[in-house]
Amino acid sequence: MSSGTSSVDEARKALGKRLRELRTGAKLSGKQLAESLSWVGSKVSKIENGHQTPTDDDIRAWARATNSEDQTANLLAALHTLELQHAEWQRLLKAGMKSHQGSLAQQDEKTKLYRGFDNTLIPGLIQTPEYARARFAQVVMVHKVPNDINEAVKARMQRQEMLYRPDKRFHFILTEAALRYRLVSVDIMIGQLDRIMTISSMRNVKLGIIDFKTKYVVDPRHNFWVLDNDLVRVETYSAELNLRQPQEIELYSGIFERHAAVASYGSAARAIIARVMEELAAEAEESGA
Repeated sequence: MSSGTSSVDEARKALGKRLRELRTGAKLSGKQLAESLSWVGSKVSKIENGHQTPTDDDIRAWARATNSEDQTANLLAALHTLELQHAEWQRLLKAGMKSHQGSLAQQDEKTKLYRGFDNTLIPGLIQTPEYARARFAQVVMVHKVPNDINEAVKARMQRQEMLYRPDKRFHFILTEAALRYRLVSVDIMIGQLDRIMTISSMRNVKLGIIDFKTKYVVDPRHNFWVLDNDLVRVETYSAELNLRQPQEIELYSGIFERHAAVASYGSAARAIIARVMEELAAEAEESGA
């Protein structure tokens, strides 16, 4: 994740540097500025050094305190660009998970080629309703966001309708670990794997599985999506990263192709899925007995 996080860090530091220039230009120390705004003393330092992202109100207050209100619009534009690039889940989901699915659907309309790699989860575009419900339940638990699970599941299933559009193409790569992690019940996971089996036979879908015995060229560090050649999306625990720099898109595209080169496809991929399904079914029978 080094490229994505470094890009965000650089943008945050650039904004902090500009704010520092306004403060020093107003001949204010960090302590003086903090006191004038009734902030804790460390807040000014954290913002200037890129360790804390300011809010809109912070930007407006800073501009007023440094007699730089003519710079407010430019500073807010820089902040909002940063927020698009590093979209914190607490802010992104404050209107609910359904709303975020709607935002993703807007990007879907423009995207023709989806390339996705996932080492831990089943991607949302091929999840069953039951698997999706479990994933959204975790989001509510971890981020304490509004509980609109039913609406979010419905919105995700509606997004999946684009899998049947002939003008769109999808290339999914999953690790065997993503097929095995116990994130849902055994019954739900068996149904999910059956869904993947069906998806793998669709004409506009290419599905690769990297089993445990495969030697990687590049380590499977984290999940990511490359949308056309315009955007890379990475989900972390704290935020959704949206990376648009050409060098970032080139980097992730190259990593994706290296994962694709070692993945199994077609009948070989389905054999891996079937093996996992059989083991889960045997486990379910044993526990039922």
